[in-house]
Amino acid sequence: MEEKPKPKWERSVAAGLTLTKGNSDTVLFTANAVGLRKWDQNELEAGAALAHGKNSGTVNTESFSGHVQYNRLFSEKAYGLFRTDALHDSIADVELRLTISPGFGYYLIKEEKRNLSFEVGPSFVYDRLGSGENSYMALRLGEKYDMAISERARLWQSLDLLPQVDDLNNFIAKLELGVEADLTKKMSLRVTLQDVYDNEPAPGRQENDIRLVSGIAYKF
Repeated sequence: MEEKPKPKWERSVAAGLTLTKGNSDTVLFTANAVGLRKWDQNELEAGAALAHGKNSGTVNTESFSGHVQYNRLFSEKAYGLFRTDALHDSIADVELRLTISPGFGYYLIKEEKRNLSFEVGPSFVYDRLGSGENSYMALRLGEKYDMAISERARLWQSLDLLPQVDDLNNFIAKLELGVEADLTKKMSLRVTLQDVYDNEPAPGRQENDIRLVSGIAYKF
């Protein structure tokens, strides 16, 4: 019997650099890596991102984040999931935010050129801020959409909402919008808008963080 080929990882890395000189002297470097593997009834995704920036010699951006999500398909569209997220953001005074989220997901649309899924489940959130430590249970509500605009371009959007179950005034919302266009078979131009809203941030910090990132991505 002929053996089936082993499923391969779909991997990409992206990097961007922004420099300004004159009335302002700034530098911003961003990088991220994503890997996706699908086999049988399994889906596994892992990713990491970092950003570092300075304004007139003063650090104004310094963050690192990572996530791992495993999906086990029960049918063509329904699946169970386990997801872990970690974040360090020194400017927002977040030394460590760890989120552990089991749950259930469903593909409302699952096609070759577009997908739309919704996810729900409990989450354990651990925060270590400059002002102290905190942990609580939250409800995770997630939504993901991706679509091929053409053979050489695609877009995606995701939304995560994490309200604390016993204090709905404490919640975190994460939104991402992205578009990517191929330059060659391996390289592409990628632009991403990220918005993180923390309704109860560390003392002295703003609730909303918005970042627009553009860069070159490489698939391997």
